Amino acid sequence: MSEWWKSAVIYQVYPRSFQDSNGDGIGDLKGIERRLDDLQALGIDAIWISPIFPSPMADFGYDVADYRDVDPRFGTLDDFDALLAAAHERGIRVLLDLVPNHSSSAHPWFEESRASRDNPKRDWYIWRDPGPGGAPPNNWISDFGGPAWEWDAATGQYYYHAFLKEQPDLNWRNPAVRAAMMEVLRFWFARGIDGFRIDVLWHMVKHADLPDNPVNAAWRPGEPDYTRVHQLHSADQPEVHDIAAEMRAIADEYGARVLIGEIYLPVPRLMGYYGTAERPGVHLPFNFQLIGAEWNARGLAAIIDAYEGALPAGGWPNWVLGNHDRPRIATRVGPAQARVAMMLLLTLRGTPTLYYGDEIGMEDVAIPPDLIRDPRELNDPGIGLGRDPVRTPMAWDDSPNAGFSAAAPWLPLHPDWRVRNVAAQRSDPASMWRLTRKLLALRHAHPALALGDYRPVEAKGDLLAWERRLGHDRLLVVLNLGDRPQGFAIPEWAEGFAVLAAARGGTDPALLSPNEGYVLG
Repeated sequence: MSEWWKSAVIYQVYPRSFQDSNGDGIGDLKGIERRLDDLQALGIDAIWISPIFPSPMADFGYDVADYRDVDPRFGTLDDFDALLAAAHERGIRVLLDLVPNHSSSAHPWFEESRASRDNPKRDWYIWRDPGPGGAPPNNWISDFGGPAWEWDAATGQYYYHAFLKEQPDLNWRNPAVRAAMMEVLRFWFARGIDGFRIDVLWHMVKHADLPDNPVNAAWRPGEPDYTRVHQLHSADQPEVHDIAAEMRAIADEYGARVLIGEIYLPVPRLMGYYGTAERPGVHLPFNFQLIGAEWNARGLAAIIDAYEGALPAGGWPNWVLGNHDRPRIATRVGPAQARVAMMLLLTLRGTPTLYYGDEIGMEDVAIPPDLIRDPRELNDPGIGLGRDPVRTPMAWDDSPNAGFSAAAPWLPLHPDWRVRNVAAQRSDPASMWRLTRKLLALRHAHPALALGDYRPVEAKGDLLAWERRLGHDRLLVVLNLGDRPQGFAIPEWAEGFAVLAAARGGTDPALLSPNEGYVLG
């Protein structure tokens, strides 16, 4: 069975912000198809498309009203089929974003469930009687702030929602729910997709008795509301691994498919989502450590080594620097260091996921208060969890609206879009886009980078270094994460190596300039 995903670079497309084809200011499927040649020129191997299913858009597609269709804002099923065929013609795989933990409150399943207590679909969601005095059934808190229970006056019970009240959680302990959702996987696999990114996989099963979560005594005002309790009983329950195993078995029925699980957990618990030889889990439990890490060499070295050491037998690593929920890497570490970060992402062992726009160094965009769209920011304001700043439109060129749309975009563009765009950077040999393309080309040309071993190389101070080797193919990566020159003792085995890529066009890996990096081979 092909394990193409091991050597692949996955590119996340946020469809609302990638390319608009019909002039309504919102990206769509035909827009993605239009930009496939640009993605092929960059050198990516697969695209993961954030949700495109019919939705009221309370949470911009993560509230699904129909798991087997396309929202008219994005196009039609025929448009999707055309995109899939065009991507495959170019050797680009396509992954969809599956949202199985919760549906939209507008989904027919939920409309039936809330119709009456004796409706056949009542137990498809999590309903409970009120607590003493009419209070919610327990102390669970929504990840978007406030109680995780919504009162339904018509039937006299609360329903559970880990996120917005418009996103009721499905009851995965109900075999009918499980069977219906597994048919969703088969529907899209049969249509030809190459895999799924599974949203909030670790949330999907709750403790059967719904006990209170332990109170977080360390919580302080100004911290996210949901951290007032430890999510001991509302997430990461043992039964979720059986669900992951069933999803994996379905994926394996269709051959060369991949499942990627969104799981924000400490590494020891994350490892369990790989499953076992007897009961495999998802192929790639997302490794988010670089997103939240302090950006210093010694700390990152420890993270990399600990993660490599924790992987179970046969477990393939993966890395990601950013996504649609978290601050962009260029904002976190600065534009100069973002180039070094790209070298880090694309030269570590494992499957990297690249967030759209990072290849041109896009930064978070300040959103005026009257243009805020994100319910997370609106519900829990002022603590920095708003996601609009990282979801702004892609800049393709210096034409009106950056070539994204003929109309005003749904969110504002980054301020320097006239110079920070794909067209400008494709013609600039020193640009971030050209560096990214060079690194992707190296991954395709060197088996050691795509599939080889990772071996740390001794480095001090602000330097990180490692070796990648597969057979006779051997490379050395050395990065300066600091703002001062750093000397590096090149290992004897690499002394004759040539510079294959450099973050700032330097030529002397024995003395790295600030924010410099090299791949030698």
